[in-house]
Amino acid sequence: MNYNKFAYLYDELMIDAPYNQWVSFVLEITERIGSSKNRVLDLGCGTGNVAIPLSKQGINVTAVDLSEEMLYVAREKSENAGVAIQFFQQDMKELDGLGKFDVVLCLCDSINYLHDETDICQTFQKVYNHLNDNGLFIFDVHSVHKVDNVLAGNTFAHNGEDISYIWECFSGDEPFSVEHDLSFFVQNEQGLYERYDELHKQRTYPISVYEKGLSDLGFHIVSITGDFSLDELADDAERWFFVAKKG
Repeated sequence: MNYNKFAYLYDELMIDAPYNQWVSFVLEITERIGSSKNRVLDLGCGTGNVAIPLSKQGINVTAVDLSEEMLYVAREKSENAGVAIQFFQQDMKELDGLGKFDVVLCLCDSINYLHDETDICQTFQKVYNHLNDNGLFIFDVHSVHKVDNVLAGNTFAHNGEDISYIWECFSGDEPFSVEHDLSFFVQNEQGLYERYDELHKQRTYPISVYEKGLSDLGFHIVSITGDFSLDELADDAERWFFVAKKG
C-alpha cells in the first residue's frame, strides 16, 4: 500500500471518521481495567488523529507508521498542537527497539492491511515484546460482516468543493478480503482538477483466528466488543474491538 498524495489529503477525506470515539474507547477501557497508560505506543498512527489527542491528555505517546508521508503530516500537526510525540517509520510486523510500553494501540483497522495470518502473528509477537508485564494491547479490525456485506461490491462517492472522490470496493482474491479502488479529484490553484488514484487492500478473519493468535503468544483476552461498545458484540457489528493483556 502506498499513500503518496493521499497522505496530504487524508484528514479532509476522513473528516467524518469518529476519531473521538477511538480516543474515548482507549481512555474508558484503560480506566475500567485500572491499567497504567503512562507510556502508549500507537501503531499505524496515520496523521496522528489518535496519538495527538492522547498526548494532550498528558500521556507519553510514541507513534509508528510505515508511510513517510503520513508521518510528515503527523509531525507537522503535533507541532501545531504543541505536543511532544516521538514518531518512527517502521513496519509493524518488524517492530524493533522502541522499549516497553503500558499500552500498545493498533486502531482504525490498521491490522487489516496485513497480508496473511503469518503477518498477524508476527505483529502480535512484536507487540508482546514491547509490552510491560500486564500491559494492554488494544486493536480493532473490520468484521467479516462488514467486509462481505457492507464494503465489497459497493461504491461510495463524495462531491466536495475542493476534493471529490469515487471509492469502489471489490472482493479480493482471498476470503474476507476487499480491494479499495479510490480515485480522487483535487482542485489546484488554477481552478483545475487533478486526478489521483490509490489501491488499498485489506483482509480480515473470523474472530477465532485473532483469538488463537493472541492466546498462542500468552495474551489473556480481556474483551471482544463491537462498534466502540465496552460491553456488547452484536452479530451485525462492523468493527470488532479486542483488548488483550500480556500474561
